[in-house]
Amino acid sequence: HFNTFGGNPVCSAGGRAVLRVIEQEGIQQNAAAVGDHLLKRLRALQDKHDLIGDVRGSGLMLGVELVKDRSAKVPATAELGEVFERMKDMGVLMGKGGLAGNVFRIKPPMCITKDDADFLVDVMDHAMQQL
Repeated sequence: HFNTFGGNPVCSAGGRAVLRVIEQEGIQQNAAAVGDHLLKRLRALQDKHDLIGDVRGSGLMLGVELVKDRSAKVPATAELGEVFERMKDMGVLMGKGGLAGNVFRIKPPMCITKDDADFLVDVMDHAMQQL
């Protein structure tokens, strides 16, 4: 029975209400604008810190890859762990991933503000300066 719950009216009403709020409050447009802002700030941070080998992603799904050497792309796994803990201590929880565990995964909620994004980048900058 593939569609046993497929037409559940309560779930359908809930989903419709969520989509209505996303549209009325401009949450999708906010995510696009803040994502662009965050990407620019992270790329500027890459220019400042040689530890950042790559900044990639789209919208609010971003990755910051840490490397020991940009040309050799040697993963900076231990360094990511140190920055990760320092950021946590300053109030920013990050995800980490990548095959070598050297990529910060940034996937904030769609309601994030530019001030929140600036705080994230400022905390990351401060944590990297302490290495």
